[in-house]
Amino acid sequence: MHKSDCSKERRGFLKGLLATGAAGALGGVSGSLLLPARSEAKPFDPSAYQVFRNACPRNCYDTCSIKTYVKDGIVQFVEGAPESSFTQGALCVKGYSYPRRVYSPDRIKYPMIQEGRGSGNWRRISWDEAMDRISDKILELKKKDGNLLGLGLTKYSGNFGITNYGVEGMMSSLGYTSRFVGTPCWPAGIDAQNYDFGDMWCNDPEDMVKAKYIIVWGANPAWCSMHTMKYIYEARQKGAKVVVIDPIFTQTAAKGDVYWQVRAGGDGALALGMARHLLDAGLVDQDFVKNRAVGFDEFAAYLRANVTVEWAAQVSGVPAHEIRAVTEEFASAHPATVWIGYGMQRHTNGGAMVRAVDAFVAMTGNVGVEGGGARYGHLQTWGFNYHAMTQQRPAGSKGFVGGGGPKGEFDFGGGEKAAYTDRSLNINRIAQEILDAKDPELKMLWISCKNPFAQDFDRNKLERAFKKLDMVVSVEQFFTETVRHSDIVLPVTTLFEEWTINVSYWHYWLSLNEQAIKPMHEARSNIEIAAALSRAMNRKEAGSCTFPQEVDGKEWMAKECNKGIYDLFGIPGWEALRQGPVKAKRKSSAAWPEGTFKTPSGKYEFKSDLCAKNGFKALPEFVEGRKASGPFRLLTPHVQFGLHSQFINLDWMENFYPEPYVYIHPKAAQERGIRDMGMVNVFNGIGEVRLRARLSTNVAADCLVMYEAWFRKLDFNVQNVVDDCPSDMGAMKTGSPGVAIHDQFADVVAVNGGLA
Repeated sequence: MHKSDCSKERRGFLKGLLATGAAGALGGVSGSLLLPARSEAKPFDPSAYQVFRNACPRNCYDTCSIKTYVKDGIVQFVEGAPESSFTQGALCVKGYSYPRRVYSPDRIKYPMIQEGRGSGNWRRISWDEAMDRISDKILELKKKDGNLLGLGLTKYSGNFGITNYGVEGMMSSLGYTSRFVGTPCWPAGIDAQNYDFGDMWCNDPEDMVKAKYIIVWGANPAWCSMHTMKYIYEARQKGAKVVVIDPIFTQTAAKGDVYWQVRAGGDGALALGMARHLLDAGLVDQDFVKNRAVGFDEFAAYLRANVTVEWAAQVSGVPAHEIRAVTEEFASAHPATVWIGYGMQRHTNGGAMVRAVDAFVAMTGNVGVEGGGARYGHLQTWGFNYHAMTQQRPAGSKGFVGGGGPKGEFDFGGGEKAAYTDRSLNINRIAQEILDAKDPELKMLWISCKNPFAQDFDRNKLERAFKKLDMVVSVEQFFTETVRHSDIVLPVTTLFEEWTINVSYWHYWLSLNEQAIKPMHEARSNIEIAAALSRAMNRKEAGSCTFPQEVDGKEWMAKECNKGIYDLFGIPGWEALRQGPVKAKRKSSAAWPEGTFKTPSGKYEFKSDLCAKNGFKALPEFVEGRKASGPFRLLTPHVQFGLHSQFINLDWMENFYPEPYVYIHPKAAQERGIRDMGMVNVFNGIGEVRLRARLSTNVAADCLVMYEAWFRKLDFNVQNVVDDCPSDMGAMKTGSPGVAIHDQFADVVAVNGGLA
């Protein structure tokens, strides 16, 4: 705990907006803003608060560093840490709502059991009873099957604090289990960049100010990375041109100099057309392609034989003369950069499209230079010990035979080699995997840091799959739809109630997350839950669980650090982070500054034999997308002030989003008799969603846009009409292929005569 001075203006505003709302909830005045009378206003006194360091763990580009102000044991308000040049003292709207998350009257307060899954008949139980029921079921499965492959774990990134990998550690401490592995977020692009560069590594986003030309391709940082936008603005003030490529006219597109409304799935053709024009116009960086790359001659021959700018224009929907103009401008403005968004690779040809964009950037020589690069993401600062994750299995554990155990989200290496492994199941096909699992069947599921019914695919099939399960345990903060489909729910801590540490996959800052307040109600952290389960297991069967039976969150956070981390960030120990976040010490802000790569050849690979070995094209060739199965392509990104199923459920945030909408172009709406704010039914072979329509020219005439979110009071779920079709790549580095979230198709009709 320490003191801090701060801006009176910012503190006064946040104190009024956030502190009184949180205090109101504690006092039973849910959500009210009890602003003091003007005569009672007092100057802000920073010495009246205890200040703690926290970090947003929501798996967002920005991973903001937070300063938390506590008084009388209550979080009063938060702000961005000013020490971070990336966060720079500001948070997004979601971040400023965090105090309400802690004190929400809707928060799960105690362990509870549901008498009849889906019935809503919940009753409070003790932690001991919850652990007894869970441990009894685990031991029953072990006795019945001779192993624990009937126990599954589905966990993702709802809480990205490093110590939350203790959930995986808990599973390992029980024995070999079934793990849902992979990621729905970015796997195709990860593999693509590994084929091209040998690793996924991006420039520091802060060096975007040095770029003279910026293409934002399939990303919407005005919504999804607001802190990066300031670097784009600064670059433009210095003369840089900003081009935005996206199927939707986003807020970022509105702020660009040029906007291309590309046909979804046509990005690869567009990139190849741009690459072909580099050849035709003599704009290829010959030094790079000859001295730091392999396979360029083969790629050039492919382009000349198969690609024209006119063809690219036809496939992508971008006029040929604009393709030529932007290509020439990009190649002439050194350094120039492309930000490759994760939305682009969520297609059946997603990895191939990322490889095409990589190739275009490489042909211009904008690799290994500050202000340049094909920016996708990185794991350069993730060198933790993963102590919480790497727990030993009990002696004599038996599991899946045949190797190929789970790699998990990240391939950190150093995995255990044994005759047995965990059983790997595709995280992007959870419903089908549950239905198909045999020898043994999956009978118990542990869910943490994830809300499958809001985020996983083909919800109707998921309901059928859950009916096969004997027990579902959810570790949660709110009564989500997944909790509704669970038998036991365990209350888990928020970021202010636990110790952990955080880094980003985009920027290069390291942040401490201190426990700022005591856990509310009976909430426990994931590692404390694991310890409680270990105590119950070992009471019933000694040696059946190796997870420590007592844990200290602060000590476990410290165990994740090592000399490599300290050296990289230039600190003597983790305690230095109490003074604020720190940035990695690097000789250059560029990725690949030495011009050498981690590919088998040590060079950039236009032609990748490894890619061919894994069943794809050796060259970044054009690959057809998924064939349309309906008149409209359905796009389901997340909203500005929500992240998947998080934040919008808070009463404070419902003012922004009172209800969901489907956005449709006026021309398409007129053809179907759909009125603005009229009720419609969006449907396909998977299911249907009923909601109001909004007419918008921001949407292409052949597209529907329906934002993904969880409304606590409404029966709305985009996953009713999104299936689990895989993307092309992702299995090499994440264990499973990605999912073609944006290769979805649907139709829409007016209901109730199109009336509101």
